[in-house]
Amino acid sequence: MRVTIPSLFFLFLISLGIVFCSTSPNSPVDTSLGTYSAIVAFPNLTFTNPVDFQHAGDNSHRVFVVEQPGIISVFPNDASTKTKNVFLDIRNKVDDSGNEEGLLGLAFHPDYETNGYFFVNYTASNPNRTVIARFKVSSNNPNQADPASEKVILTFAQPYSNHNGGQVSFGQDGYLYIAVGDGGSGGDPQGNGQNRATLLGNILRIDINKQENGNQYGIPPDNPFAQNTSSYRKEIYAYGLRNPWRFSFDPITNKLWTGDVGQNKYEEIDIIEKGGNYGWNIMEGKHCYEPSSGCSTAGLKLPIWEYGRSEGISVTGGFVYRGPSLSGLTGKYVYADFGTQNIWALDVSNMSQPVNTKILQPEFNIASFGVDEANELYMCSFDGKIYRFKETK
Repeated sequence: MRVTIPSLFFLFLISLGIVFCSTSPNSPVDTSLGTYSAIVAFPNLTFTNPVDFQHAGDNSHRVFVVEQPGIISVFPNDASTKTKNVFLDIRNKVDDSGNEEGLLGLAFHPDYETNGYFFVNYTASNPNRTVIARFKVSSNNPNQADPASEKVILTFAQPYSNHNGGQVSFGQDGYLYIAVGDGGSGGDPQGNGQNRATLLGNILRIDINKQENGNQYGIPPDNPFAQNTSSYRKEIYAYGLRNPWRFSFDPITNKLWTGDVGQNKYEEIDIIEKGGNYGWNIMEGKHCYEPSSGCSTAGLKLPIWEYGRSEGISVTGGFVYRGPSLSGLTGKYVYADFGTQNIWALDVSNMSQPVNTKILQPEFNIASFGVDEANELYMCSFDGKIYRFKETK
């Protein structure tokens, strides 16, 4: 049996000499935004380490679940559905031997209905690397992709097995955004977070509708370093990130929200801006990390919210809720902590005074959030189930 993420996560941290204070929640659930429960969305279906939940944007009323070992499942978005289809199986390509490795992200091309293209983010071995690849749906079966259609778009080396990021998503601008961690280990030993000559520790943005300079993609002309002559990677959209585990766009404001996993004291929520430096490893959250005191915050984008070890140990970035069912959460950023299972709603309508409300603490670990075609919110859990919120009276 595969060891669960919490077990490996804690063993890894112990090996680095990192010790936590109690992770027991220090605040009760706040009912000011309504009261909520988590219910199993698809009771007849079970998944192996679900890490992403997507829809194709094709009005097909289907959803897709990414399973870390290398499978994408597809099925009708119906609680009564009893079967799922294997949309893509690339277990023979994926290396999921490390706790944070595997098939980690899925994004459908904005013109998927026309071209059938979708993109995945996975880790591979020999050598250890991240692969961003494009696949195509089968020409005669909409519930099956063509595994032979793979076109590798981008690869880059991974020096360690952790901090792979893994999210891929298209923005309203039509470009593909890619979350990349700092390369792993602990404390950013290679200094990747502040090194703009590497793809590690960044949010990348590429144009997958072009091929330029021998690459299978183009550089958006307004990328912050698109015209630089200092050997900075032109793919970089923002940098200074440790392990951006799940980002999402607010479909109303188009703001890019990211949960960035901390080192040993603080987890953070960032709103990503083009060209922004989010501080790692100078800062952990809003606090000095290297050096441990007296660091300069000049030019850095500090998180809009952080929390310490009394509230959690590993942030799971979420979504600004724009669905039709949970009116109390509309416009709030809903996110969680994998370790303590806390779920919060962050209100930044007054950016100078954000309000963070704990809305639920279910008995499962939330690896990822996702939305369906109606922007209804779902949670991927490592108990093998997909959950959704239900407002209780």
